[in-house]
Amino acid sequence: MTEEIEKNLDAPVAEEQAVKTKVKGKKGKRVVTSGQVHIQATFNNTIITVTDKAGGALAASSAGANGFRGSKKGTAYAAQIAAERALEVAKREHGLNSVDVYVSGIGLGRDSAIRAISSVGIKIDSITDITPIAHGGVRPKGERKP
Repeated sequence: MTEEIEKNLDAPVAEEQAVKTKVKGKKGKRVVTSGQVHIQATFNNTIITVTDKAGGALAASSAGANGFRGSKKGTAYAAQIAAERALEVAKREHGLNSVDVYVSGIGLGRDSAIRAISSVGIKIDSITDITPIAHGGVRPKGERKP
């Protein structure tokens, strides 16, 4: 009788060991040799996003994310630091070598962010300004009623 009890005690333990879940391995980092850098430069902040050719984000940084607060976020120096950080991550983790640059906005960080890209050692293939420009203006006010 004690043998039956011992068998019953051993059975659930064996089942628990057999039901272990499989842990999926981490996916490897993508190797992207050429990509795009999107720079959004406003008066209040500068946001840098590094993407592949299809637009999938590889790395991103902003002046605010790098410790600049208040009016300092809109400066050219803050944009330079943000661009350097984002591009170093993209270069180190994804092997980025050359980029097309797309600049949007009229902030102070436009030029300094582009200069920071070349200082990191990444080749710039093209620079495109995609700042929206108003055309036609707003609807004029209606004629005054008597």
